[in-house]
Amino acid sequence: MPERAPWRAPAGVLASARRITDDLMDGLSGTRVRRAAHALRRLFGVPGLGISDLSGSLAWSGRPAADEAVAHVLDEVLHSEEPAARGGLAAVPLHVHDELAGALVLLGERGEVLRQAADLVVQALERGRLEASADQAAQAELRALRAEMSPHFVYNALTVIASLVRSEPDRARELMLDFADYTRYSLARHGEYTVVAEEFRAVETYLALQRAVLGERLKVQVRVAPEVLAVAVPYLVLEPLVENAIRHGIEPRSGTGLVQVHGQAEGNDCVITVEDDGVGMAPKRAADILAGHTTESGLGMANVDRRLRNVYGAWYGLTVETEVGAGTRVVVRVPRFQPGVLP
Repeated sequence: MPERAPWRAPAGVLASARRITDDLMDGLSGTRVRRAAHALRRLFGVPGLGISDLSGSLAWSGRPAADEAVAHVLDEVLHSEEPAARGGLAAVPLHVHDELAGALVLLGERGEVLRQAADLVVQALERGRLEASADQAAQAELRALRAEMSPHFVYNALTVIASLVRSEPDRARELMLDFADYTRYSLARHGEYTVVAEEFRAVETYLALQRAVLGERLKVQVRVAPEVLAVAVPYLVLEPLVENAIRHGIEPRSGTGLVQVHGQAEGNDCVITVEDDGVGMAPKRAADILAGHTTESGLGMANVDRRLRNVYGAWYGLTVETEVGAGTRVVVRVPRFQPGVLP
């Protein structure tokens, strides 16, 4: 019977590499490193394989190896950062971004197989670190967006509620519940994704508070098609756009202003528009805000656009139509169905 080749078909290699990357997401001291060792041993068809972190803690898979030999090669590799061999074992250091992360030990194999296995582990660790860094960056952006809640709006909303406590207690109670819902959704800990229905509910709560603050100066129209209510979107993508429309479009103008928020399906896409008939702005200024090239208020719009493009790709995100004195229209476009994007 012919000897079994150590490498599988390309599709199997890619699937195994992805599983190994997932198992090493938390590094060489994570809880799934032993499962990664098992997958590596099977992938390369070696009798025994171990992965060690910097402390020398070894996750082993396969035929047992002599403890003394294992301890020797690990100690030599982790201190010298050079390959070592003893008693049928071969070990190499694992460097991630030029830093020693641990060591890989093989039983009965050296040379090319050892190098290939080490390369795969290093690539898995590097990808895990990059994905962790990207997730941390996204969470930092979301925290920044939450922290941008306008103190001016909070003060005005609470002042209006307080003024109604005696004259219209039922109305004051209703607005206080709206304010509680608004702060819960804006500041509480959420998952990475929600659904369009929840985003529109948050928008309606925010607009109810703003109408109480601005009175007859603000008119609103909210309309969303049923077929997009269950579309999954990154959390907190609509409220910042509505807030921008009021703060920078309606409040600076005289007289009554209108804010419209509409959501509908266009083929395989979900399209949401946030439009105001406020003061507008120069298109160049809008482009700078959207690209994050200015420090003026607009973090919310740039943050939303960046997060949408990171999730869905460059074809999606925000587009802005505006002109001085002609209001502003912001269009949000996302796919109605996207693998991996679940509320």
